[in-house]
Amino acid sequence: MKKFFARIYILASILFVINTKAQHQEISDKPSVWKEKSDEKIDSASVLKAFKNGNFSGHFRYFFMATNNESGLSDYYANALGGGVKFETAKFHGFQFGVSGYYIYDMGSSDLSEKDPLTNSSNRYEVGLFDIQNASSKGNLSRLEELYLKYNYKNSTVTLGKQLMNTSFINLQDGRMRPTEVDGIWVDFNEIKKTTINAGYLYGISPRSTMKYFRVGESIGIYPTGVNADGTKSDYAGNLDSDGIYIVGVQNESIKNLKTLLWNQYAENLFNSALLQMDYKYDLNPNSKLLFGFQTIYQNALNFGGNEDQSKTYFEKNGNSQTFGGRLGWQNKKIEIILNYNRITAKGRYLMPREWGRDPFYTFMARERNEGFGDVHAVMTKIQYTDPKKTFKSHLAVGYFDLPDVKNASLNKYGLPSYVQTNADVRYQFQGMLKGFDAQLLYVHKFNVGESYDNKNYIFNKTNMSNVNFILNFNF
Repeated sequence: MKKFFARIYILASILFVINTKAQHQEISDKPSVWKEKSDEKIDSASVLKAFKNGNFSGHFRYFFMATNNESGLSDYYANALGGGVKFETAKFHGFQFGVSGYYIYDMGSSDLSEKDPLTNSSNRYEVGLFDIQNASSKGNLSRLEELYLKYNYKNSTVTLGKQLMNTSFINLQDGRMRPTEVDGIWVDFNEIKKTTINAGYLYGISPRSTMKYFRVGESIGIYPTGVNADGTKSDYAGNLDSDGIYIVGVQNESIKNLKTLLWNQYAENLFNSALLQMDYKYDLNPNSKLLFGFQTIYQNALNFGGNEDQSKTYFEKNGNSQTFGGRLGWQNKKIEIILNYNRITAKGRYLMPREWGRDPFYTFMARERNEGFGDVHAVMTKIQYTDPKKTFKSHLAVGYFDLPDVKNASLNKYGLPSYVQTNADVRYQFQGMLKGFDAQLLYVHKFNVGESYDNKNYIFNKTNMSNVNFILNFNF
């Protein structure tokens, strides 16, 4: 494995020198997984013409991932190849129909169903390239992704059915083969100048690394569940009742250089989460800006948090949490340097189902999360370079995450010790004969800086480990 990682470092160095678009989307961006062409045609005269004038798009992806754990613990690798197509009709009296599907093959991987002999723990990262509910599956994994009816009105849309979406709490989290998708009704309202209003009701979710859609309550607990606040094993998987999720979001940019974001997510019978975020850019000169940001999130339990039996509930009865964070940075047309901070208070755990999306915190770093923890101090700094032609992007990030003691179950759901994490990320979008291809190389290392009590369960797949990813995409 050491020789392998040495080769990866050499490859990263070569890619850095090349004047070499981003693979993973920011959660503030509209979904663009398929990179389909926008349809500007006049409404079709018939349903038949709407289908004949529709657009096909396709996406193929190769994904290599490997994890190197501390000596004495198991290492894993995986090679995944997948592809799919999407079809969306042209407009017919403002209406459009869309459908997409995807397949995934295991092209040669470790036995991802085999547990580590020392800790009896399962693979964490590589299994997410396939079906997390069937780690031993090696065949063709097929998935119905989107199936929707969309109505267009001026600059706004209403979409009903299975679809892609990005919010601060429910988002694509597309760092594996396929993203998280949702089933419901979603309104994207853009008729007010410099203001976007989103509202929706979701009744189904297809989490990343799964092959089907689940009702909202069923979707929670597919990923590892950690422990209850009293230290007993969480038992909420399959035991939560919820009629769905109601979401409202407002983004306003009416003040020059200031973007204000408000989200409220009401997960019926489970919990409510509210977010306020403000990001401001101060012009130093025509070529550079100072960056300022502030974010706060407040959560509270609804009813019994999902189940009257508190050993089987998701959000502890009367529980709540508070987080706040900030950022300070500088950017010009090529370089961005930024310092981020986030605090989860000791009031309680910040809880958001990992099946639904990634953390919205300024300090988020790929391959780890701070969901499930309270009394957290996180600091992360990042330097990013973007080629003026937008074909090459790279960044180096370092973060320090001060977490509660691993035995403090009330504030540490997953038994993760404090850690330092480094991410090196290089992305390139090909041009010319290879236009349509883009590549990403991501290298992650996590150092343990907390007390582990000589228990390798607090180390395996958590700290003192490296994770390397190479992704090649082709979109048409």
